[in-house]
Amino acid sequence: MAKRRKVNNMLGLAVLATVIERPMHPYEMASLVRARGKDDDMRIKWGSLYTVVRNLEKHGFLEVAGSDKEGGHPERTIYRITDAGRQEYADWVRDLLATPEREQSAFKAALSVWGILTPDEVTSLLRGRVALLEKELADQRAALNGHLSEIPRLFLVEAEYDLAVREAELAWTRSLLGELSEGTFPGLDAWRHWHATGEVPQELHDLFGRGIGAD
Repeated sequence: MAKRRKVNNMLGLAVLATVIERPMHPYEMASLVRARGKDDDMRIKWGSLYTVVRNLEKHGFLEVAGSDKEGGHPERTIYRITDAGRQEYADWVRDLLATPEREQSAFKAALSVWGILTPDEVTSLLRGRVALLEKELADQRAALNGHLSEIPRLFLVEAEYDLAVREAELAWTRSLLGELSEGTFPGLDAWRHWHATGEVPQELHDLFGRGIGAD
């Protein structure tokens, strides 16, 4: 079982991944994280940056290396990674690579309550989603192919993964859209009846009563 992180925040991981290069102050850490697009790879709460840095120092993963002052800016503390921080960083990456996690998504949340909409409206919305996904994926593929000619693949595998996940989402959504469009989706008549009459059919009522979520 993966051990519980002492600083269980993806911003902490981003900080360690940045400051391992050289000592720097938090503002520079944030600038580099943004410049490298790491805030697209991780859920980052920027408002907690200084709290995260202080927690990393508290647990011995960062230490103060000095301070600097530029122009009229306040004096800024410079931090460097410690040996314990390097070990923590490596252990954290090991845990994330080896241990699957179920990640929540807004799309999954919407699918779990989509019955409030009519089948026709859902079909129309999914058509729009498929069109957007197709365009986004075409742009992603073009960008990734362009980067591969300039940047080692070592630094692009997260983009490959994101592309593969989005392609799987597109394929699944197209399949679901096909069922709705062709009228083969199970329970479609009961769903339509509910919206047409305001009465929940018995088969749906029974499902609501016992719960149908799968963990």
